[in-house]
Amino acid sequence: MVIRDMQGEERAYLDHAATTVLRPVAREAFLEASAVRGNPSSVHASGRRARAVLDDAMESIAELLGVPRSWLIMTSGGTEADNLAIRAVALGAAAEDPARTAVAVAATDHPAVLATARSLATLTPSIQARVLPVDAQGVLRPDAVAQALADGAVSVVSAALVNNETGARQDLARLAAAARPHGTLVHTDAVQGVGHADRPSWEDIDLMSLSGHKIGAPVGVGALVAKPDVPFGVASTGGGQQRGVRSGTLDLAHAAAFAAALRETLTEREQESQKVRALARRLRAGIEEIDPTARFTLPAEAPQSGHIVHVVFPGANSDSLLFLLDESGVDSSAGSACSAGVTQASPVLAAMGMTDELARGALRLSMGWTSTDHDVEVFLRALPEALRKARAVGALFG
Repeated sequence: MVIRDMQGEERAYLDHAATTVLRPVAREAFLEASAVRGNPSSVHASGRRARAVLDDAMESIAELLGVPRSWLIMTSGGTEADNLAIRAVALGAAAEDPARTAVAVAATDHPAVLATARSLATLTPSIQARVLPVDAQGVLRPDAVAQALADGAVSVVSAALVNNETGARQDLARLAAAARPHGTLVHTDAVQGVGHADRPSWEDIDLMSLSGHKIGAPVGVGALVAKPDVPFGVASTGGGQQRGVRSGTLDLAHAAAFAAALRETLTEREQESQKVRALARRLRAGIEEIDPTARFTLPAEAPQSGHIVHVVFPGANSDSLLFLLDESGVDSSAGSACSAGVTQASPVLAAMGMTDELARGALRLSMGWTSTDHDVEVFLRALPEALRKARAVGALFG
């Protein structure tokens, strides 16, 4: 698929990690479901019809994820799912057992996890966040995990399945093995991993966050998958929907779109994964040829998802590089797109031991279901001149 802007010009879209392209099947499912009238909680005929559409969507999502439907809590996206998994679970666990006075999160986790964990102390001073260090490849350090969990105070430990900035993949089975002896629940933000990494075993995790717009559903829908024995503090009061955790009328149109996108993503995963990995190899080879000094944040053999190529260009100014690539028809990013549009020093790269000076030249290229050789070609044509000018800016401002 060739992506065009509003003027009809072809663009290379290499920012699927921020949001991927809406899938036609998801759009059609959304439009069809949105034409169904009635509140799914109403008992009249229209309400029952709406409920049937919602039930079909949620049953489909649950089946695709290999869980009972009762485990699903539909949300507005990954950020809300992460908030529920960290804040609501920490409060619920502390209410059941006052000795559970901490949560533990990976230092490279998404801000929806890290900021939520740190905010707990302002709401409940008795609950503190423990930040788990990672190695140079973004993988949790087992010794640090063991030390953080040793006293049994941690109610929930969280690590992203795939890092949204670098693509680094965590070993959740190893994390679970460390957590289980202490009765600590395991949460993973799988927003970036669906379709790009094996789904973690439900033997290893208790909670999993998902987001629709990363897999081709519209923005505004996500899910938290939670085992039935996970304790929750009440996040919102009202009609008591969704296990009493998240009250409110459920959005059947978004749920239907999410189900359609998830089915297509998982059905086509193997084929798409092979395609994306081949494109990533072409990107790496082309970048190395253009700039032998370029440093890939993760070596090719490191545990990673395959759809993200994160590279640092020494001496380049990242903001200038992004602008120049944009002017040349390339959509890319420096890292997470979840900081209100502000480009800032990357906490992820800092946690991995990268200096601020080097991190200033970071670039994230991410691919998805619409990615083609054309995207790679456009980027590689634009890179030499964009890099030359970005380094000139970097030399000027330091």
